Amino acid sequence: MKNAFLSGCLLFCMSAAPALAEWGFSGAPSPNAFIQTNNMTLEIQCDRIRFAPAGYEDSEDIVNKQGLSIRFMKDGATEVGSFQAGQGNATLQIVDNYPVEIVFQDAADYQFILDQIAANAVLNLSMADQDVSYGIFELSGSGKAIRSLRTSCGSSAQAIDGNMEAPEGVVYCGGGQVTRQIEYQVLDNAQDQWDAIVTVNGKSMRAMTAYSYFGNAPAPQGFIVALLGEDQSEFLVFKDGNANWLEYGDNQYNQCN
Repeated sequence: MKNAFLSGCLLFCMSAAPALAEWGFSGAPSPNAFIQTNNMTLEIQCDRIRFAPAGYEDSEDIVNKQGLSIRFMKDGATEVGSFQAGQGNATLQIVDNYPVEIVFQDAADYQFILDQIAANAVLNLSMADQDVSYGIFELSGSGKAIRSLRTSCGSSAQAIDGNMEAPEGVVYCGGGQVTRQIEYQVLDNAQDQWDAIVTVNGKSMRAMTAYSYFGNAPAPQGFIVALLGEDQSEFLVFKDGNANWLEYGDNQYNQCN
């Protein structure tokens, strides 16, 4: 009995510690950001999450209860947000004989979860009705992996309408050997993840906004938003006092209108 008790304590302590591993990214044809340990895997796809816990019985438990608490921690102990996935907002099922697949009914819910994974330090996947963890994952490096995922998922969307009107607003000029004029517009009523338009030298493309671009690191002074273009370009927009500028590649572009 004593040995069984000690074994149970050891198993609990091991499962309660964050999974120490590096986040990775895999591109087309099935883009996903992932972290894998000796006995657990978490895979973030374009429109769903797949979680393979340490034991098949945990997968069965999650699906039987039709609930999973997705908890975001700024460190190992302080919870800063959570999302309760269940019958009212998601579909939970076992796929490929083992992982639990969570498909969210509202794309905005999924985008919230991706934002939180990219911005925080630890992710705790636990029972919806108890403070018992199925798996705890370190999020160091997740911000870069999520940015790559969003860019790759968006790049497979339909091409932008060639007649799209160029944005009107602040114009940024400059560059190195190649001079560019850049404008952008954030859309008020976007129908999908492409909620901005960026125009470079008169050529427009769709982009996604990212307000937590730097992951766990503090944003530089004046940072407003990152614009992730569908061609995998990245534009960082800044405003500090009367100064407006945009960073693209290794160059800075200052307001010129």
